[in-house]
Amino acid sequence: MDTISWFEEVAKNAGKVQMETLKMILEMNHGVEYMEKWLKDVDVHNMDAEALQSLYVSRVPLASHADFEPYIQRIADGETSLLTKQPITTLSLSSGTTEGRQKYIPFTSHSSKTTLQIFKLAAAYRSRVYPTREGGKILEFIYGSKPFKTKGGLLAGTATTHYFASQEFKLKQQQTKSFTCSPQEVIFSGDYKQSTYCHFLLGLFHSPQVEFITSTFAYCIVQALRLFEDYWRDLCDDLSNGTLSPKITLPGIRRSVLDVIKPDKRLATWVSSQCEELKESDWYGLIPKLWPNAKYVYSIMTGSMQPYSEKLKHYAGERLPLVSAEYGATESWIGVNMDPCSPPENVRFTVVPTFSYFEFIPLHLHYHKACVGSTTGGDDYVEADPVPLSKVKIGQQYEIVLTTFTGLYRYRLGDVVEVAGFYKGTPKLNFICRRKLILTINIDKNTEKDLQLAVQKGSQPLIKYRAELVDFTSHAKTANQPGHYVVYWEIKGEVNDHILALCCKEIDEAFVDHGYVVSRKNNSIGPLELCIVEPGTFKKIMEHFIGNGATMSQFKTPRCITNPVLLKVLNLWTVKRFHSTAYM
Repeated sequence: MDTISWFEEVAKNAGKVQMETLKMILEMNHGVEYMEKWLKDVDVHNMDAEALQSLYVSRVPLASHADFEPYIQRIADGETSLLTKQPITTLSLSSGTTEGRQKYIPFTSHSSKTTLQIFKLAAAYRSRVYPTREGGKILEFIYGSKPFKTKGGLLAGTATTHYFASQEFKLKQQQTKSFTCSPQEVIFSGDYKQSTYCHFLLGLFHSPQVEFITSTFAYCIVQALRLFEDYWRDLCDDLSNGTLSPKITLPGIRRSVLDVIKPDKRLATWVSSQCEELKESDWYGLIPKLWPNAKYVYSIMTGSMQPYSEKLKHYAGERLPLVSAEYGATESWIGVNMDPCSPPENVRFTVVPTFSYFEFIPLHLHYHKACVGSTTGGDDYVEADPVPLSKVKIGQQYEIVLTTFTGLYRYRLGDVVEVAGFYKGTPKLNFICRRKLILTINIDKNTEKDLQLAVQKGSQPLIKYRAELVDFTSHAKTANQPGHYVVYWEIKGEVNDHILALCCKEIDEAFVDHGYVVSRKNNSIGPLELCIVEPGTFKKIMEHFIGNGATMSQFKTPRCITNPVLLKVLNLWTVKRFHSTAYM
């Protein structure tokens, strides 16, 4: 059975498949310490799947990462049979940019297998619309980090690092018949600038064979292409002479690249002439100009990646499609993009019911804070009881709950999704936002999505001046009373102070949360502050995270900063400050 036929079958019977998936997880892990207190007396092997599902959700409580942290730490220290019967030999690190610190997540062979499975499924759907040549190349901006050993001897590193080092990563290339341009030495160099330079050199060397451009996150592609604007002359010299810039100092990377490239003066001249033209148009359409046979750009472009999609569109030009990658987290893959033609902002992810057991907490927006009861997650949502995948309703928003093969039971993921429809028996989801509040001072409650919308509206005046918002973050400043929001912007281009002051006011007015508006009107929250930072400031923030164990492949600019070191960097590199005149 081919991949799509398999998926159609499990999608058609999604409710039944989910019950069987839960039964399989509980059978595999029966007797582990975490589950003993709730299911010790249950014969999971001989129990009917539907009855087991009812018993499981009635006995086992909802949990967050904090509930699993002590068990995961003990696993890291060498203990076994705490969360899974299958030995956990590897721990994944989350990016750490959402909540300010990296978290350990159990990683097993099942994690790599589902990654291979979803990539094959997604590739099958993409090839229906954008067929690629067998044996073609992929220009992948991917980066592994150096894993380390925990006290108990477990290998710990990012999920992307584990996957790029796995047998499944090689299998994916063989089975999809598309091969990455860069050897392992480039992917695992540990120096993202040297890796990026070599990704470009090899990508240009193989330019006619490149079928598509990809990275885990849209941010990585945008960041790489910004570096290309500085690298291109050196790259042309290396292409012409079959050499490698002395800036590339790591011996392993030098050997692996020089084994591949050969002098090609004609290619170098062509790339150089294209770049001279591209410079004049601010690099518009860079990707199709230099990789004329590329069919699309493929990456995660939803959620916190959405702000980078405009710049990616600029680099892709009008004709090269942007295709949103699949929906997942370090904890589990969730859904596949069945419609690669759909613009990234409209993408819907179809849940794959074999990956985990999924539950959905119905969320109802409640705007009057005084009425919000204790059943909320600390935001504007009132929760109802979780429902299984087969009982979700179109148009309703939910928080996703996972029970995974890797030892997470009724784990609250913190993602808010909306059910947009169904494919056979499985739901299609719109990703809405991370549920976690990032800006709150008083009774105000604003999420990453709220900040994103406010910045989007506030940055509109920049368009007229052909200026570009490079990146942004925020901080809820409470050191002085009344507290207020601070938004940090890095801008490319010249904008006068009058326009920036208008942007500041627009951002302030764009926060429509009832608690925020009331607090601004009665001055219990002060005027919003907009800080313009020096060019390169957000690169320093990225380098801080990479220096502390994150990889470029998993980096996401944190949208709210509380870390004193990073706040010091932002404030040190602030060149202009504006205070909102709204509500005066």
